[in-house]
Amino acid sequence: MSSDFPAISDQTGITGRRNFLTNGAAAAAALAAASIANPAVAAAPGSVPDKYADPAKPMLPPSTMKLDLSRTALVVIDPQVDFLSPKGVAWGAVGTSVQEHNTVENIGRLFAAAKSAGITVAVSPHYYYPTDKGWKFEGALEKLMHKINMFDRKSAYSMDGFEASGADFMPEYKQYILDGKTIIASPHKVYGPEHNDLALQLRKQRIDQVVLAGMSANLCVESHLRELLELGFEVAVVKDATAAAILPEGDGYLAALTNFRFIANAVWNTSQAVDRLNGKA
Repeated sequence: MSSDFPAISDQTGITGRRNFLTNGAAAAAALAAASIANPAVAAAPGSVPDKYADPAKPMLPPSTMKLDLSRTALVVIDPQVDFLSPKGVAWGAVGTSVQEHNTVENIGRLFAAAKSAGITVAVSPHYYYPTDKGWKFEGALEKLMHKINMFDRKSAYSMDGFEASGADFMPEYKQYILDGKTIIASPHKVYGPEHNDLALQLRKQRIDQVVLAGMSANLCVESHLRELLELGFEVAVVKDATAAAILPEGDGYLAALTNFRFIANAVWNTSQAVDRLNGKA
């Protein structure tokens, strides 16, 4: 592994890795508190603008996306312990954002609404096997994920040690994911779905509209959004059913939200998405 990455002692275990991320994200609170104000967002005199609020005077055209549930799928990216639970190794980086946006509960609402509506539901998970640790070059986040043993599984052919591990699905989602109907795509390895079977599975169900949620906003969710758009899918992102790392290097959620607004066919909150899945909008 590259020597320019801070070392984590093997003896510190999972707790040490969590502490590493927490310490590495120590400036996150300061970054959030001193966030760059969005000049397009109106704020009351003397108040601090909400950097995530929709612009008061948007320039981009409004969305015209309307769901046809017969050809719509809910796609959830990486609904796994390492991202979404305080027990996960990434919690020190993403936990503040997950809690702020009520992400865990909102993803659960989407799963419930999609199952109630009887639409296709798909999950695109993230797993790393021992052979993935031998890569000869990596980006910054790849280095980090491998360093903290994120999404690790012992083998592609074994479930040994998987249950309740960081790679496992969040317990509250298993009733939806493991119902024998949800599509569990083959794992993606970096960020996007270019090399897993998600698009194939959706096309085989005659799906061309996607309601997209999951983790994390500026990495796997945005990468899935971009690839699905390039493949001709119409994609709505649920902005509060995702979250991202807030680090000294930047606010991943704010970066993603900007791009969602620029390129998605629609950007909804969870209540808006649930209403559409229930046929109320």
